[in-house]
Amino acid sequence: MHVTDKLTRPLTEAKYLNADNVDRYRSIMRIFYENYEKLRYWLYQEEVYEEMRRDPYFADYRMEQCQQDLAMLTEWKNLNTIQDTRKVASIEEFKNKKFRYQMSEYSVEIERLVLRLENLFVEGASLEPTLLERLRIHVEKFSGMAGQDAGTVYTWWSDLNNDFIRLNQNYQDYIRDLNSVKAEEMMRTKEFLVFKDKLVEYLRNFVKGLQKNVGVIEETLRLLEPEILGAVLEKVNDYEMSIPRMDVEVSREMIEEKTRGRFKSIRNWFVAEGSQENEAGRLFDATNEIIRRITRYAAQLSEKNALGANRREEYRKVAEIFLKCENLQEAHRMSAMVFGLEKPFHLKAAADRETDSMNQSVYEEPAAEILLRPRIRNYGEKSKRTSIRDNAREKEETRRAAVEQMKKDWEKLETLEKNGRIDFDSLPVIEARVREILLKWLSDALEDSDHSARAEDGREFMLDMTHVDEQCVVHCEDGNFTMPKLSIVFQEGAVR
Repeated sequence: MHVTDKLTRPLTEAKYLNADNVDRYRSIMRIFYENYEKLRYWLYQEEVYEEMRRDPYFADYRMEQCQQDLAMLTEWKNLNTIQDTRKVASIEEFKNKKFRYQMSEYSVEIERLVLRLENLFVEGASLEPTLLERLRIHVEKFSGMAGQDAGTVYTWWSDLNNDFIRLNQNYQDYIRDLNSVKAEEMMRTKEFLVFKDKLVEYLRNFVKGLQKNVGVIEETLRLLEPEILGAVLEKVNDYEMSIPRMDVEVSREMIEEKTRGRFKSIRNWFVAEGSQENEAGRLFDATNEIIRRITRYAAQLSEKNALGANRREEYRKVAEIFLKCENLQEAHRMSAMVFGLEKPFHLKAAADRETDSMNQSVYEEPAAEILLRPRIRNYGEKSKRTSIRDNAREKEETRRAAVEQMKKDWEKLETLEKNGRIDFDSLPVIEARVREILLKWLSDALEDSDHSARAEDGREFMLDMTHVDEQCVVHCEDGNFTMPKLSIVFQEGAVR
């Protein structure tokens, strides 16, 4: 046994088989696998949600749960994502990213292992224009297959699907490699200039193949008559039903659904319906974007190398000029010319002068000091360190003053109380602080449903609302105000 990194690393792709909410995860992966069998590799979140809600088991399934499940499967590397930004019309839509999801290769193998199906056949990633040629030839034979026997039709159908699968998988893997972080880093190196022309030529040949064949395939599929299509697919279904299978029971409905799904995937790949763009158009745009990025990186590298070469020539020329200087003083003057400022800037401070004499020299003026601060957001002045002061004495004096003031206030309030009542219509001229205390008691009592409250000394009181419809005038040192005729009645037996 040879121990490798692949052998020792944990298989996070298999977590969805026994994690919490396994019923949701496995159902989602089964939806992706069934569409994968129909050559429909990419699904949106809304499509997955609709498939889940079709089953009564997930009648209470919510869109937020679907988004969380897809995010978790993506984190476990069961799904690959690509953000679709072509239809974005605003910044808000760009922030709310819309992804397309695709099963990873490990997930396909795991699902096939669970279902005991055939192994996945994976080839190296490449962009082969010959596959497009072969697909065009196969599609052009579509009309002629209606008169062939079932065996010939099934062979032709298998070749068409195999070439389509190879094209679809190879372009996805190849474009993914070109968009990887490793490819981005390589494009910024000087060694990429040697490889650039060959890569661009390879991509342009593939684009030419797309332009040459996709239009013909799209036109052929658009003009395909439904009767011919139905006859051809019927022969494919008949042949598949005649194939003996071990331990697998298939119905004609399942085979017809798979065959129709595969044809629909091929048609959607080449034919655009309504406002939806076909996959061939996305591949065309993605390939052209990669070519533009490669060209841009190559141009930046060329400019950088040319800039360095010109700077070396300039330094060599300056060194030759310095060598021609006869003495150190001439070299100093040459240095001032080469490295000094041709037009120096002078700073002038708007400070008050000590004298207004025009005959006083600048050198006789005192120097002006200007405090410069960095123009950055996170700059802050350094705080000076100070010792912790003992404020116990000040706190005690403040507390004593507050207690004395409270005693004076209660003495004044006691003079206003008569027989356990304070009648606002018979109050003498009161101070502003006494008025604030009385109005606070009124406010506390009015907020209660029983019109009762508790004073600061612990006594309970109620408002006498008998004459509330009448008015009275309360006289204060700072003015008078009119209010309803109310009375504060303290309860007997309350603790004071």
